[in-house]
Amino acid sequence: MATIVLVHGAWHGKWCWQPLIPLLESRGHKVVAVDLLGMGDDPTPIKDVSLGRWTDQIVDVVKVQSEPVVLLGHSRGGIVISEVAERVPDSVAKLVYLAAFLLPSGETLGGFVARVSGGAKAPYVIPGADGKTSTVSADAVQQVFYNTAPAELVRVAEAKMGAEPMAVFATPLSSTAERFGRVPRAYIETKQDRAVPLALQKAMHSALACSPIVTLDTDHCPFFSAPDHLAAAIDKIATEEINDVSAATSHQGR
Repeated sequence: MATIVLVHGAWHGKWCWQPLIPLLESRGHKVVAVDLLGMGDDPTPIKDVSLGRWTDQIVDVVKVQSEPVVLLGHSRGGIVISEVAERVPDSVAKLVYLAAFLLPSGETLGGFVARVSGGAKAPYVIPGADGKTSTVSADAVQQVFYNTAPAELVRVAEAKMGAEPMAVFATPLSSTAERFGRVPRAYIETKQDRAVPLALQKAMHSALACSPIVTLDTDHCPFFSAPDHLAAAIDKIATEEINDVSAATSHQGR
């Protein structure tokens, strides 16, 4: 089975993976989830957070594993896993983008979103007083992120979602075909997504090809709304990667 490293998205922490982790572990996978620096319960001052530091953090997590990992990023976590793959491609067996931003080199997340939205700003994002952070308005947690999740789990998310460092949105992604480009990519689409609409997800994985592409009939956060279906999708992607590696090894041994 696989070692799966989970990277959460904006305004979230490792708390969001709690319903999913035991389902993956029951399928025989080792699962590693961390709070990105400054997020969740991590005490790092958010003013000290950057995309580079998050990349360093996850590179350190990946490198201490006993095998190349399946690295999954949700939403904004997509830019983190892309940067990690560029840094340590041999330590990543597969990248999995879960309703995530899959961007070309040189693009910033903020610039990309502004361009595809025609410059319109998301009304649910509330800038911090210093302009360096943002939070999500209370009503948007259910309406935008958890629109198909059970009410009791929506309340958990409402209590847990925190501030996001906006410097990350303005940092250009850096990737090359020789490093990031050689790591296999998969994409898990979410059909009822109001945060990263399905059409945008499709446009991203059409521009940077992924295989397989799995579609879930859920909101932006299937780890709460449909953890069983999400676990099955990740298991399928991870197991296919293991089988591919085993087949290549067997072929090379002949």
